[in-house]
Amino acid sequence: MADAPQARPRRPRLTLDDYVAGVRAGDRAVLARAITLVESRRADHRRLAGEVLSALMPFTGGAIRVGLTGIPGVGKSTLIDALGTRLTAAGRRVAVLAVDPSSERSGGSILGDKTRMARLAVDPAAFIRPSPSAGTLGGVASRTRETMLLCEAAGYDVVLVETVGVGQSETVVAQMTDIFVVLAIAGAGDQLQGIKRGVMELADLVAVNKADGENVRRAKQAAHDYRAALHYLHHADALWQPRVVTCSALEDTGLDALWQGVLDHRETLTGAGELEARRRHQTLRWMWSLVDEGLRERFRAAPAVAERLPEVTAAVEAGSLAAPRAAEELLRAFGLTDGEPPA
Repeated sequence: MADAPQARPRRPRLTLDDYVAGVRAGDRAVLARAITLVESRRADHRRLAGEVLSALMPFTGGAIRVGLTGIPGVGKSTLIDALGTRLTAAGRRVAVLAVDPSSERSGGSILGDKTRMARLAVDPAAFIRPSPSAGTLGGVASRTRETMLLCEAAGYDVVLVETVGVGQSETVVAQMTDIFVVLAIAGAGDQLQGIKRGVMELADLVAVNKADGENVRRAKQAAHDYRAALHYLHHADALWQPRVVTCSALEDTGLDALWQGVLDHRETLTGAGELEARRRHQTLRWMWSLVDEGLRERFRAAPAVAERLPEVTAAVEAGSLAAPRAAEELLRAFGLTDGEPPA
């Protein structure tokens, strides 16, 4: 009779000091475990994660934070692989937070970005963390901000946040990064390719990718069209006027111009004191988003709400109870009446 397979030994539990020391030393295994910790929904994990982040905060803030978005097929992962490799060759340490689309039904995620970044995946100066978006607004995983800070504390001086880019609001990523880059391609019908006006209004830089082979002329025309569109979307007296560049991740061309645009944007905002102000505002938004998240969780976990919820939701679905009245009933069950806070 064959021996039963032995259970894998449990990894030793890390203490607060273990996490802080490991992350500060750039230990990739500890960094990965710290990210898993901040992504956990367990109450004890959240408490420890908060302590870890608080201890590491003095060592954060030094990275260039870049958000990238674009429609599926635009070549985000391929471009990040090419750009990231150039940056590490120049002495940078690059962290890539690649947010994959999650299944609405199962919550599962493809998590294929890492395989599409073949060079960065084996680069010792790079760290790639794919994580499912799980339907989070903007295609950004709910703990991306915390992950970004952990990577900065570990010594990564460039953080690239790749969003899903499937038409969801991308405001979230713009509120956690220094520069927002929209990737586009030519020859896909309408030059705006379904990218909503709101996304273009957030763009600090537009990169028309796949400007190679017979597509170079079309890419240049698309870049011209984007410049014209951005001219009408942004005030002429704005501190920074969005740029449009063409590039090819396949042929490794135009990436220097793209990165120079990132650096010029940073220099412009830093010189005017705007970068520091932007980050302060982002931190406040982060605080309020966590407050909102905590309130929603406590609301749903309240026994009185949980008791009323099945009946109320069934009545709303049946059309026998109006949504405003249903919300009022649930808030009353939670302890809120006529705007009064719970006792």
